[in-house]
Amino acid sequence: MATRLYAGNILFTSTRTLCCRHVPLRTFATTATTAQHFVPPASLQTLEQGVDTLKLQRPPSPTFYTTRPDYYDTVSALQDAIRASRTALKAHHLLPLPPFALRALPAPDPAWASKIEMGSNLDGQLSASMYRQLMVLLKELEVYHRIANVAGIGELEEVLGDLIRGFESSKGIEARKRRLLKQEMMGKKAKLDEYGRSYTVGRRKTSTARVWTIEANQLKSAGNETAVETLLSPLSAAAPPPSSTSILINSSPLSKYFPLPADRERILRPLKLSGLLGAYNVFGLVRGGGTSGQSGALALAIAKGCVAHVPEVEPILKKAKLLRRDPRMVERKKTGLAKSRKAYTWVKR
Repeated sequence: MATRLYAGNILFTSTRTLCCRHVPLRTFATTATTAQHFVPPASLQTLEQGVDTLKLQRPPSPTFYTTRPDYYDTVSALQDAIRASRTALKAHHLLPLPPFALRALPAPDPAWASKIEMGSNLDGQLSASMYRQLMVLLKELEVYHRIANVAGIGELEEVLGDLIRGFESSKGIEARKRRLLKQEMMGKKAKLDEYGRSYTVGRRKTSTARVWTIEANQLKSAGNETAVETLLSPLSAAAPPPSSTSILINSSPLSKYFPLPADRERILRPLKLSGLLGAYNVFGLVRGGGTSGQSGALALAIAKGCVAHVPEVEPILKKAKLLRRDPRMVERKKTGLAKSRKAYTWVKR
């Protein structure tokens, strides 16, 4: 019995000792202080490469952090082109030009893209101030392009032409081509035939005029003959040259065909402004319309004939707007109205 009690005391003591002894838990064995997570070497290499790539990458342009990088890059490129063009023209002693030389340059005929089209090309909507700034730069480049064209600097002209065409509208370019083709077909600048006559056409309202203009015969001396000998010669008596010019409309004199002074003044105005009154004989055929429309059609045809014989008078007639057809026409009648805008008298019943 005593032995059995002794054995039980020993077992209790040993069990109590084991329970009181500090045994580390499993969770403490996996902490950072005792162990680290395993990371594959391939993952570490990929991570290091990504960090190096981020460090070496740079913005594509200085305007990357602005709200409109494409717009500001375009403005910077145009400014660089202007500086380079100005330097090249100064090297050829073509800048600065006096005002009269600038006025003598060929007239510009641009086909610039609209604000909406230019904004779509620059990936964003343009404000009025942005579009205005672009147009100021483009117009300056266009002036340099015309100077290079007149001066014969082919390389600079080609480069500026390609740059300007990038800001033009495709519809505007096609319209310009059609306009030039129409001017050639309509014979804006008529040519003289083998007899020295010019054939031109003018229109106004529903009237059409065809005009032949020929220089008046001048009494010329041949060889050593004097003017008196020429007058007394038998050839001159057989076919005397006309002493003055004539204007015949439908085989009738001008004063007889157009009794109103206003119509006659309208017809003679191109000849008076160009200083060619009395220098040419004019023969016209008019069809359609009334006296006002026919006189306007004749004036346009006579102005074109003056330009064909004397090209130097073209700026004078163009400034007076005599080389442009008057587009005004009678407005058509509307349904329910007496005329185009006149209404019938309203009645209640």
